[in-house]
Amino acid sequence: MVTVNKDARGVRKDVRGLAEPDAQAPETARIDGPTAVFDAADLSPRLINLELRRLVYGEGITEVTIENPGAKHSVAVGILTRCRITIDGSLGYFGCGLGDGPEIHITGRVGWSFGENMMSGVTVIDKNAGSLTGAAIRGGDLVVRGHVGARTGIDQKGGTVIVGGNAGSMTGFMMQRGRQIICGNAGDGLGDSMYDGAIYVGGTVASLGVDCVEAELTSDDEELLDRKFRIYRLDRPDAFRKFVCGRKLWNYDNLEPSERKLVL
Repeated sequence: MVTVNKDARGVRKDVRGLAEPDAQAPETARIDGPTAVFDAADLSPRLINLELRRLVYGEGITEVTIENPGAKHSVAVGILTRCRITIDGSLGYFGCGLGDGPEIHITGRVGWSFGENMMSGVTVIDKNAGSLTGAAIRGGDLVVRGHVGARTGIDQKGGTVIVGGNAGSMTGFMMQRGRQIICGNAGDGLGDSMYDGAIYVGGTVASLGVDCVEAELTSDDEELLDRKFRIYRLDRPDAFRKFVCGRKLWNYDNLEPSERKLVL
């Protein structure tokens, strides 16, 4: 949460000292029918989000382009309707979380915790993403054409995370449902303590986490992979390996102490 205070005139300021009017969008967008474009270079994250919400909810705009986002944090969060958003540049931390319905395209890279708690929709990132990408998502497709950092898709509850490059350590930690498709290599602790779901890896795996095991790739898996790569026009690796929960932790609380040591 951004700390906010007020100056002597009662004008709100964020932690960097940028003046922000109370709950008022800047209304700087250029609107052309169902589309709109606005420049975010001189806007704080709060004002960017206010303008985006004004356009989507107030003006009924279905396609919005945000120029010069400047790697700012917490942009385009909590959009709960169907629309298309293009962010022409890079974002900082906590971008595009809590989304339910939008189709978002980011032409640059993103920082930590991108797309957290995504409910539905599609998000495509043209470059790399930081750690904790797609944490706790419940639905939709989150596509990173480049590499991702550690702990990608932790506590995932649904949806699909697609990575065109490599994924860092502890990817898929405590995964509960859904799918992850990693075209490159995966770091240590892949799928650690996962409960359900599937992780597909096209490259090498440094090590598997607790109770993550390799499984047979079925015709349904191949159909899913072919469909996703066709939709997002990604180059598919020659072969994938599939990893799932070994189910030894499902009844962990019922095991004897000596048995628990063997599982861990």
